[in-house]
Amino acid sequence: MTYSFTIPIAPRTKKNHGQITKSGALIPSAAYLQYKKDCKYFIKRLDHPIDYPVNVKAIYYKDTHRKSDLINYHSALHDLLVDYGVLADDNDEIVVSTDGSRVFVDSKNPRTEITISEVSDG
Repeated sequence: MTYSFTIPIAPRTKKNHGQITKSGALIPSAAYLQYKKDCKYFIKRLDHPIDYPVNVKAIYYKDTHRKSDLINYHSALHDLLVDYGVLADDNDEIVVSTDGSRVFVDSKNPRTEITISEVSDG
């Protein structure tokens, strides 16, 4: 099984510029919340979320040369994939690898290209 799609929006992370509510809870930034809302149109919900070992390869094309952390992009993307019913969970029994993932800059065409592939029990 291989499932591929592109999110044609500049990738965002949940970690930067979080907001603290009056009750003291930390919530993601407004930019991430808008990103999550916008991504909904590009992520096709599966009939049954993936619940077996997969590699989630993501090529992130950000819109700026500002330094960023690959792991923060992965965290945000994996949470989106769970929220939108692609993955049953993003724990280490389902997302067993992120091999081939990279971050590049493409200010004219920022996007995230995702390929989810089943991993055999080798």
